[in-house]
Amino acid sequence: MPLLPSSQAPAGDGPRGLVLAPFRGVRYAEDRVSGLAEVTSPPYDVIAADIENELIAADPHNIVRLILPRHLAGQPGSPYDDAAAELSGWLADGILVPDPEPALYVYEQAMAGHAGVAVLQRGLIGTVGLVPPDAGIIQPHENVAPPVVTGRRQLMEATEANLEPVFLLYEGDGGAATRLVDEVASTRAPAMEASTHDGLRHRLWALTGEEEVAAIAADLAPRTALIADGHHRYAAYLQLRERLHGAGAGHGPWDSGLALLVDSTAYPPQLGAIHRVVTGLVTEAAARLATAAFEVRELPGGSADVPAALGELANAAAEGVCFLLTGARRAYLLTKPDPAIVSAAVTDQPGELWQQVPAAVLQDVLFARLWGVDDDERSVRAIHDAAAAIAAAEEAPHGTAVICSPMSASQVYQVAALGRRVPRKSTSFGPKPRTGLVMRLFAES
Repeated sequence: MPLLPSSQAPAGDGPRGLVLAPFRGVRYAEDRVSGLAEVTSPPYDVIAADIENELIAADPHNIVRLILPRHLAGQPGSPYDDAAAELSGWLADGILVPDPEPALYVYEQAMAGHAGVAVLQRGLIGTVGLVPPDAGIIQPHENVAPPVVTGRRQLMEATEANLEPVFLLYEGDGGAATRLVDEVASTRAPAMEASTHDGLRHRLWALTGEEEVAAIAADLAPRTALIADGHHRYAAYLQLRERLHGAGAGHGPWDSGLALLVDSTAYPPQLGAIHRVVTGLVTEAAARLATAAFEVRELPGGSADVPAALGELANAAAEGVCFLLTGARRAYLLTKPDPAIVSAAVTDQPGELWQQVPAAVLQDVLFARLWGVDDDERSVRAIHDAAAAIAAAEEAPHGTAVICSPMSASQVYQVAALGRRVPRKSTSFGPKPRTGLVMRLFAES
C-alpha cells in the first residue's frame, strides 16, 4: 500500500486513554524455516556484532536481516531499501504469512529454575494508540539519541511495518485484562511455541473474540503505561506520524505502533543497568581522577576475575551509588560519592531523587565534572551486558568500561511521573520480547 494515501479523514487529537487494539499479525510459516528460535532475535539494540553474525548464519531468513540490514558500500539504495526488498521477498515466497484475522496476542516468556519457575512474564501484544509524552498516558523515562530515532523511523518508512514491539508496563493490579491473559495461557493451546538459546520458552496465543477484546479495552482505558524498553522506537513512531500528517496524510496505521503491554503488578520486570565503554580514556587515569569525588579501591583480581568484580559492585550498591571501572586488566571500585560534589553537579530537583540515580551521577559527576567526556554515540558505547562491556574495554585502545548498578523500579516510576528523563540507555528491563514472533505490516492494519 502507498505510505501516503491520496485521501484520508483529517487526523484527530489521538486517543484520550490507553488503547491497545487488535491487528492482523504477520508470522513465520514454521514449515518454511529451520525453527522459530533460528529466525527470531533479541531487540535490535542489544545485539552485539558477534551475535548478529551468529543470527545471520543460523537461518537465511533471520529477522536480524530486516532490523539491522547490511548494505554493501557503493551499491545503490540504502540499508532500509534492502530491508524492504527482503521483507517483500519473504512475503511473496510464503516465508512470512499474515494471520487470517485481527487479534490481540497473549505472549508468555518462561524459564524453569532449580526450585520451580525462575522467569515468568505474560502480556498482550497489540497496536497502541500514539500519544505525545505530555499527555501522560504513555510515559517515557529515558532520553533518546536523535540519529537512532531517525534510523528507526527510516526503517519503518521503507518497510511500511513495525518489525518489533516496544515494551510497556502498566499497573494493572491483576484486573480483567490480566485475568484473561492468565486464563488463556493456562487453558488454551498456543498458536506457536519456541525455546530460544537463552533458556526462555516463548508462547503466543491469538485472541479474536469480540467480548474478550472489549473486556481488555475497558480495563485498559483509564490506565497509563511506562515505556520500559523501546524509547527510540516509540519516538520513531511519533516522528513518523508527525511527518505523514504534515505531508497531508490523515488517520492511518501510523497513528499506532506495535507494543507489548505487561501488568507490572502481576509480573514485576527484571531491572538492570546499561554500561558504558569509553574509548581513549586510560583506566588508571580515570580512577585517579575519580578520587576527587569517590572512595576508590583497586580490586586485586583486576578485570580478569569478572564474577568477583561484579560481586563487589553488587555488594557496594546496597550502600548507595557506586561504579566499577575496568580496562588494561585492572579494576577499580568507586563508592561513597562526596555529597557536596554530587549536590553541586547533579542539580536536577528533587535532589533526594536525582542524586541517587546512578545514570545522573555518571553523566554529571564522572563524565562532565571529572573526565570531560560527552556521553554520545561517537565517543561512548552503551552495552547491556556487564561482562561484554568489560571485554570490549580490554579490546578498545585505552578503553575504560564503566559498569553501573541499576536504578530501582521506584526511581524509574518517580522520574516518569515527574515528566522527566534520565540519560539515554540508563535502564534495561527484562525479559525483553523476542523480535520476529509477530510483526505488523501497515498494509494489514
